[in-house]
Amino acid sequence: MSAGSADTALLVALVKAGRTKIRYPADVVRDDGVRVTVRAPWAAPGVRDFGFVRFEPGDVFTEHYWRDRWFAVKEVRTGGGGLKGWYCDITRPAVLRDGQLLVEDLDLDLWVSADGSSVLRLDEDEFEQSGLAERDPAAAGAARRALDELERLARTEGLASLLV
Repeated sequence: MSAGSADTALLVALVKAGRTKIRYPADVVRDDGVRVTVRAPWAAPGVRDFGFVRFEPGDVFTEHYWRDRWFAVKEVRTGGGGLKGWYCDITRPAVLRDGQLLVEDLDLDLWVSADGSSVLRLDEDEFEQSGLAERDPAAAGAARRALDELERLARTEGLASLLV
């Protein structure tokens, strides 16, 4: 796929602990060689209620993946276009190969509400229990730094500054 390409679809494969957690089709919005942006409807079955946000059928995710950064930022909108917020996954840099965008989830997450008033660090307990710090200290350090960077951006400039 060439830089700037926006005329194709691919499969997003989210891998966690060596297993594919979910795989879903997405339309490529943009690929500049560093960041791949795709759009896809909510891919899981039914509703997922986190308490601070509900993901449900009809929601649309515009997902930004970087080949050189340790995170992904997903803008979440209702089917009617209303912004719910941004769900950020801490991941290894994404790899696009053979029509599949491979993303390794490292457990840490960040939620930022549409108005920016709520910035929540998520799943830090899962990250600690994953054993990544012992298995791959460099990756664990990169993951923590990525979460800190996203939180700092969310609380200052806003995540939109990453997405222009």
